[in-house]
Amino acid sequence: MASIPELDLEAFGKWLHSNGIDIPHHVTVTRVGIGQSNLTYLLTDGDWRWVLRRPPVGNLLASAHDVVREARILSALADTPVPVPHIHAVCTDTSVSPAPLVVMEHVDATVLDNLPAAEALSVQQRRSVGKSMVDTLATIHEVDIDAVGLADLASHKPYAERQVKRWSSQWEKSKTRDIPAVDDLTKRFLEGAPEQHELRLVHGDFHIRNVMIDPAAASVKAVLDWELSTLGDPLADIGSTLAYWPSVGGPQLSAAPVELLDGFPDQATLAADYVERTGRDPKALKYWHALGLWKVAIIAQGILKRVQDNESNRAAGGVPTHTVVDSMLDMALSVADDAGI
Repeated sequence: MASIPELDLEAFGKWLHSNGIDIPHHVTVTRVGIGQSNLTYLLTDGDWRWVLRRPPVGNLLASAHDVVREARILSALADTPVPVPHIHAVCTDTSVSPAPLVVMEHVDATVLDNLPAAEALSVQQRRSVGKSMVDTLATIHEVDIDAVGLADLASHKPYAERQVKRWSSQWEKSKTRDIPAVDDLTKRFLEGAPEQHELRLVHGDFHIRNVMIDPAAASVKAVLDWELSTLGDPLADIGSTLAYWPSVGGPQLSAAPVELLDGFPDQATLAADYVERTGRDPKALKYWHALGLWKVAIIAQGILKRVQDNESNRAAGGVPTHTVVDSMLDMALSVADDAGI
């Protein structure tokens, strides 16, 4: 049985009880997911199941891994068409845990983070999953941020400049070596930033391992990992999705690139389906694809650094290598060159 860092389960149980929530006395704790950012645990006792999230252990980058902010977003989306888990409790009591904790609904669905799970779907089901992912992302971008109380979630200043500033800063704090391509791309992204035409809720990290799939319906049942969600250009989201989505012969962040199986769309089809679904002008999409690749490389470097600093942050998905970081940056340069940035 896994343990949750810095948490006394008995004290946590008492805190939940004092807030009107009862949990079983004999809870089994299991680390779940291959995600490398916030730590995720399954709490079980017979048929009873909840999920607990907390930040990684150790020194963290400012503004990253904010599970309380993530819980706010999930709660705001509860009554929208966006499929998200229900939030049960948020604990910020440092006498219970030095790090904030979020307890949420366990969604009975599948994460396609391994080949056997994806291979169990038929080619047609995989095709349907791809369509459902595009539709779900478009649905996120249709959320009325004023109506759900998220208009103050982030700055309304131009998103490209905000993203470049944030991720270049993250790179400086997590790098373990100098890579000229990072600085080169940073300059090019600032100089070539597209004009912002709309401000929408964006997920920030939308890819196949951050959604839960109902295998029977071959559709998205829940969208997970909202810690990078903010307000920005919706094309940035599909750009990040393309950055994560592997291509034959291209860099692969995942050890199990299920998206390459027959039935799943390729990058061009994914982008075309999103444009058709939303009617958005794709002119700036290559910019956001290149920036997404650069961002994913920086995220991978951050994961590598966190595991170096504290081994308990290692997840089942393994740790990105310097080769992966370099490959993502090389692809970012290629896409940026093609876009004339």
